[in-house]
Amino acid sequence: MAQQQTVDNSDVFLMDREYVFHSWSVQGQVKPLVIQSGEGCRLWDYDGKSYLDFSSQLVNTNIGHQHPKVVAAIKAQADVLTTIAPATANWTRDQAAKRIVELAPAGFKKVFFTNAGADADENAMRMARLYTGRDKILSSYRSYHGNTGAAVVATGDWRRWPNEYARGHVHFFSPYLYRTEFWAENEQEECERALQHLRRVIESEGPASIAAVLLESIPGTAGVMVPPPGYMKGVRALCDEFGIVMIMDEVMAGFGRTGKWFALQNFDVIPDLITFAKGVNSGYVPAGGVIVSEKFCDYFDDKMFPGGLTYSGHPLAMAAIVATIDAMREEKIVENAAHVGNGVLAEGLRALAAKHDVIGDVRGLGVFWALELVSDRSKKTPLSAAAMGQLKASMLSQGLLPFVAENRIHVVPPCIVREEEIKEALAVYDKALSSL
Repeated sequence: MAQQQTVDNSDVFLMDREYVFHSWSVQGQVKPLVIQSGEGCRLWDYDGKSYLDFSSQLVNTNIGHQHPKVVAAIKAQADVLTTIAPATANWTRDQAAKRIVELAPAGFKKVFFTNAGADADENAMRMARLYTGRDKILSSYRSYHGNTGAAVVATGDWRRWPNEYARGHVHFFSPYLYRTEFWAENEQEECERALQHLRRVIESEGPASIAAVLLESIPGTAGVMVPPPGYMKGVRALCDEFGIVMIMDEVMAGFGRTGKWFALQNFDVIPDLITFAKGVNSGYVPAGGVIVSEKFCDYFDDKMFPGGLTYSGHPLAMAAIVATIDAMREEKIVENAAHVGNGVLAEGLRALAAKHDVIGDVRGLGVFWALELVSDRSKKTPLSAAAMGQLKASMLSQGLLPFVAENRIHVVPPCIVREEEIKEALAVYDKALSSL
């Protein structure tokens, strides 16, 4: 709705607190940041304060804020057809699916569209269970797969605990060398021992009862933990050995975030199903989906798939997908993420780690990085919540919008970020860390 009256930050904040119920929050303690609009990598509030967005919101605005080609495509689609049921055929939906399949690895054929990443994972798990006739889903303790019924139980972190109503979920430890569960001293040991651990979980749960292994290509919310060389191929081999479906969750890591269209391309592995959302259209209109391999398409050719959503393939979301993918290709945005992310950003973050003892670990790819902060490097003691709050406040006061999770700063700017913006953010991180 167009702005009908002049408002300031205070007006918006007070209205929010009166009428809006916030996610993952104690409602009486919520103090939301007020935002009016944005452009590119920047946002601003109603009082004119500007923020350099190094959170990409929830790591989804890969193409940046208010990209003119995507905004224009949404407007143009609204003039033609604002909504249509998913059972119909529609040219914009066809074009979105075609573009996604063209980007996927060989052997993928169709797209099942959803509203977001959580229901993408839900439906991928459903497909795997129907295809195998098995029930259990294996996923990592260090993961986040969404907040719907099965997706939140597939999630490994604390958000699962008050929501465990879905059945058939088993968790295991994926690689994380900095805080190894396997007494590993290098990536090779971490890889080998993590794969042996997964094998024992499969054997102990009963291979014939396991439908799928669900893994984020790079765990995002859990800490941007890039798997060691060979791990993903090893998981693929275990799935093949035991007849288990491999689902790779690309919701956060896909569509340019790691400097490749899909993060799985960093690991030379092809799963059976791929889930996506977020970066596919930068969240301009909610959309997600499952990229379905040919063998799954063949299976459901003569069997009903018992799943669907009212807004599956919503025309406005599809128009945003088409425009986003086309703009990312034309403007070489994925290449930019690789160039600046693995260049000036990676080098700058490592330089910060050399300067500040509070940085225990630096890890990432492209524009998908995390700084893990500790109060004692030798003991790897996580930095306190109070200190993390101090850091966040310092960065906001300097005009940087950070992504702070537990004892980490996730460095996740839009894929369009320029070198000068990275240097600006690095200076803010440096000053904030120095304040500790």
